Amino acid sequence: MRDDRAGRLILSLRQQGVTDPRVLAAMESVDRAVFVHEKFLEQAWEDQALPIDCAQTISQPYVVGLMTQALQVGPRHRVLEVGTGSGYQCAVLSRLARFVYSVERYKSLLKEAEARLKALGVDNVFTRHGDGGEGWREQAPFDRIMVTAASPHEPRDLLRQLKPGGVLVAPVGRGSVQMLNRYTADEDGAFSRESLLEVRFVPLVEGVAKET
Repeated sequence: MRDDRAGRLILSLRQQGVTDPRVLAAMESVDRAVFVHEKFLEQAWEDQALPIDCAQTISQPYVVGLMTQALQVGPRHRVLEVGTGSGYQCAVLSRLARFVYSVERYKSLLKEAEARLKALGVDNVFTRHGDGGEGWREQAPFDRIMVTAASPHEPRDLLRQLKPGGVLVAPVGRGSVQMLNRYTADEDGAFSRESLLEVRFVPLVEGVAKET
């Protein structure tokens, strides 16, 4: 029962300020129900965050749309995603970018996300089990970087992996409410910062999780 509910969600996102047609088309083309637990299927197309394993969440569609729009992804861009989670945001990015590189600290979440992406026929995503805060140095620099967990401080290690002119979008802050920031790299290695809105994300934790 995706059809009407998907259309209503996209209309709601547009009314809330997610107006980029490429972003809206990408979100409409990705079946969010694939990425939620079976017991939450009835809520899959509602504009709310939902729990997944390892005490993580699949983000609210409005936040996914806003962050994706803020990232300004082009069809030839290489994008780094920090925090694969359910794989939903990754699937949306895969519709917009040339390649997506996604890092997840929980191996079980990563395996499930990989299976979902494969089932959807996504073939331009590369995944890695590791510490997302370290990025993916071997594949850097990136045109765009999205962080889907809250960094307690400015993510300087990740900012160093941006190309000149590149954009990084990340929630930053130590409390239960963080500020969603957009950073733009200049030719000299410096960055400008724009604060977008307050958000709530799980924290970005150092290291690889012990859970398998």
